[in-house]
Amino acid sequence: MQNPYQLTDKIALITGGAEGIGLGTAKVFISLGAKVVITGRTLKTLQVAQKRLGSNCLIYQNDITDKSSNGDLLAYIEKEAGALDILVHNAGKHLKKPSLEVTDQEFQSVVDTNLNSVFALTRSALKGMIQRQRGSVIFISSMVALYGLEKVIAYTSSKTALLGMTRALASEYSHTGVRFNAIAPGFIESKMLAGAMDNDPERKSKVLMRTPAGRFGKPEEIGMAAAFLASDASKFITGVCLPVDGGNAIGF
Repeated sequence: MQNPYQLTDKIALITGGAEGIGLGTAKVFISLGAKVVITGRTLKTLQVAQKRLGSNCLIYQNDITDKSSNGDLLAYIEKEAGALDILVHNAGKHLKKPSLEVTDQEFQSVVDTNLNSVFALTRSALKGMIQRQRGSVIFISSMVALYGLEKVIAYTSSKTALLGMTRALASEYSHTGVRFNAIAPGFIESKMLAGAMDNDPERKSKVLMRTPAGRFGKPEEIGMAAAFLASDASKFITGVCLPVDGGNAIGF
């Protein structure tokens, strides 16, 4: 029996794949045999990531909110790599601000990036996956979709909606051979997290005290969870949200 956890010859698209969780996921996928296309808005950042990831990484510069470019993106993948097997929706936008101060424009901007654009790309990619009767779509949600967190109303709303999207698509299309699942990352090591926590030792202590694992997660640990959901090892799993948070969601 072939190792069901391998991603040999699989073609994966990871949005926002040049940094953080996206980069960690790309690294894991490539180590398991996949060819990965990463997208992002900044060409230089993509090029740096490609150099780190090696020849099994292709890059494509775009803005996911430009929904009209989805056809060109998928055509590029088909031409340069092959038929898409795995779609990881990692690109996103964050906004931290008291809820009463969030403008309609700010709220809509976050929702458009984290939800509307995700659906538009899924809809475009899903057509080919259904024809091929295979595929795994993975939504990167957030722990804020599992419990309340102050001052992130737009982000919370969009990431919670992704769980509804996961379940709705799973109910509608899993019979075609395409699966839909979500991951809810906890506090994951990044430059942004380090900047926030290092300047606020009280908050850092609070977060770690309610995280049973006693540490922050690593981007590659989200990548390993995504690899499981992308692989045949999870071929009877669809419509679920997998927390990868060191137990933070159940800590107290």
